[in-house]
Amino acid sequence: MISVDVPASTANLGPGYDCLGLALELRNELELRETDDGLQVEIQGEGSHDLPADATNLTVQAAFAVFERLGERRRGLQFRCTNRIPLGSGLGSSAAAAAAGALAANALVSGGLSLEQIMGVVYKIEGHADNAAACLYGGLNAVATDQGGLTVRQLPTANLILAVAVPDVRLSTQAMRQALPSSVALKDAVFNLGHSVLLTEALRTGDLDLLAFASQDRLHQPYRLGYIPGYETAAEAARSAGAQAVALSGAGPGMVAFGGEPSQVAEAMVGGFGRAGISARSWVLPIAPQGARVQVEGSPS
Repeated sequence: MISVDVPASTANLGPGYDCLGLALELRNELELRETDDGLQVEIQGEGSHDLPADATNLTVQAAFAVFERLGERRRGLQFRCTNRIPLGSGLGSSAAAAAAGALAANALVSGGLSLEQIMGVVYKIEGHADNAAACLYGGLNAVATDQGGLTVRQLPTANLILAVAVPDVRLSTQAMRQALPSSVALKDAVFNLGHSVLLTEALRTGDLDLLAFASQDRLHQPYRLGYIPGYETAAEAARSAGAQAVALSGAGPGMVAFGGEPSQVAEAMVGGFGRAGISARSWVLPIAPQGARVQVEGSPS
């Protein structure tokens, strides 16, 4: 039996659009075992009533992609998923699902693929390299793609704790990408380049004053926030409660905040959404320095 746990992630962090991802200590778990009864998929927790329990499940698809790449077949498989990362939240639930399936399948066939190769499988299936890298490697990761493929580097961070809020707002990632302009002004691109570099330094040192400055963005948040009712009210509430930096988590609708007393900031964000007539949930989450973890028959690997 293979056991995998994978962390949530928050991407972009303001200016780092599609190139920065940060792992958070909110983990999904997967147990995978061989059976003689075909495919079985059990889902508990987040998405238990919404996610498909068949071969179209993203975790199953990722596992089958690994088997196919390695030329492996299995008569029967049981996937038992325990999900804690909310769906459609901007917290990397899809990347976590794909990573768990790919890692479990790889371990089941004695680790035929390296972690870098697993990263490629997850990115191809799920499409978000920033979330996938954070989920697999842990901590803060920078990603870049070109014709030569994908490059990932893990960057150091201070031991920060984030306040996270997710409003009850349904958004599709595709719709949120379509909200973005097809081109941007050069001055806005330069603005984000400088702020992204400073953002990584602020996260490395834990300098919240610098983080407050560096988390500004001109490439995606201005176009997306209008689709999230209550965001501005929640962000202002977070700052009033002591947060120094607030950002959309990925494409949203979730949001993250740094600084202040995290539980009070999280509560304030929920209250801010509430004043706008939107229910929300919150978490207080440390950065996850370790990414996905795999156990085979009780032995860590």
